[in-house]
Amino acid sequence: MEYGIIGLIVLIANIYALVKTWTSAASTGAKLLWTLLILVLPVIGFIIWFFAGPRGAAGRTA
Repeated sequence: MEYGIIGLIVLIANIYALVKTWTSAASTGAKLLWTLLILVLPVIGFIIWFFAGPRGAAGRTA
């Protein structure tokens, strides 16, 4: 049961990272590379994305 909960948390974190990556102001190539990293290495990829990934959409007005 514990692995199921941890797996769900990892899935939610990765979906969050993917959405934030694709809504960022990074280039399409960078978005693709981050997406591949997050999908191929779910836990490590999320941790790397969290510290070094593209930030929110720069220059966007509300």
